[in-house]
Amino acid sequence: MNRRHYAITLQQASEDSPTLAKLAALTRDSSERLQAIERLIPSALRSTVQAGPIDGGNWCLLVKSNAAAAKIRQLLPALLAHLRSRGWEVDSIRLKIQA
Repeated sequence: MNRRHYAITLQQASEDSPTLAKLAALTRDSSERLQAIERLIPSALRSTVQAGPIDGGNWCLLVKSNAAAAKIRQLLPALLAHLRSRGWEVDSIRLKIQA
């Protein structure tokens, strides 16, 4: 067994591991999606929303409160349309309330 006895960066580790590389790519894609729709979210709610996991055509947004989720739920059709117009293949956006 060949163990490394020196520190490596996360980027180096992800390049050496296909699993980590895929995870890093999904994280980057999720963040880019959130940046693309941020201007469609009311400024008072932007800080309550975080990019979440991507599972195929389904994307999850992490929301800090039920009230914020209720408002964002009303925006979902516009958010989906905007993402699709920018080239993302998103079938649905799921909201998850963070405890």
